[in-house]
This record gives sequence, C-alpha cells and structure tokens, in this order.
Amino acid sequence: MKAVRIVAIILLIGFVGIQFFPTTPNQSEKVPNTDFILVNNVPEKVDQIFKASCYDCHSNNTEYPWYNKVQPVAWFLENHVEHGKEELNFNEWDEYSSRMKKSKLRSINSQIEDEEMPLWSYTLVHREAKLSEDEKKTVLDWVSNFKDSL
Repeated sequence: MKAVRIVAIILLIGFVGIQFFPTTPNQSEKVPNTDFILVNNVPEKVDQIFKASCYDCHSNNTEYPWYNKVQPVAWFLENHVEHGKEELNFNEWDEYSSRMKKSKLRSINSQIEDEEMPLWSYTLVHREAKLSEDEKKTVLDWVSNFKDSL
C-alpha cells in the first residue's frame, strides 16, 4: 500500500510539474489577404461549414476549448493543429500554386467522401463540426465545380 501511495504522489507531482510548460497558441487577430474565403467566391453556406468544421485545425486562428490550458492535452492539441496546418492552411490558400490548389481540393473531396475529415476525435467534442449528409453534398458539389474552374 505504501508503494501505491508513493507512485500516486510522484504522478501528482509530475502532473503539476508539466503544467509549467505552456504551448504556443495558434491565434491571430488578422485574416490575411491570402485566405481561402476572401480570395474565392465562396457561398455563405460553404463558408459556414468550412469555418465550423475545418478552420480550427487548418488556419492560423484556432478557437481553443477551456481544457487547452491543461497538459498534456494542450500538447496534443498543439501537435494536432500544427499537423493540420502542414497539410492545408486555408489562411495561406492564395500562396499555393494552381497545381497545389487542385490537389488540395481533390484531397478535401476524398477525405469528406471517405469520412476522414473532420476527424472523429474533433467531432466528439465539437458536435457542430460533424457534417450532415446535406452539408457533405453542399461542400462536395461546390468544391468539384470550383476545382474545375481553376
């Protein structure tokens, strides 16, 4: 029983200790001129879907939940957002080449069709981000038409 108490105290001290290692928030007050929605003629409905389901991980401005201040959750979220932005950053859309834009649009379509995006772990907490069948169809139709116009 004494060993369990010692292990519990060590774990508690470790948990408290890691709280002193903050993350760098992915937040910006400014929407750049290269932003996907600003650059393209995005319908309001598609704009709302992208902002609700994609922009937290795929832009320079994440709206963090309250638990983002607790480690190791904050590290997980920081890593998740960094990886998302490496794959696609809607704020830097107009800096991509035409070829890259078409590739990203194909990827958006395939990941929505395969239900890979938004991630289930994200929609578990952010229910509003889960795409309905109508929302999927709206995005898929618009992206397909838009991709053909590039």
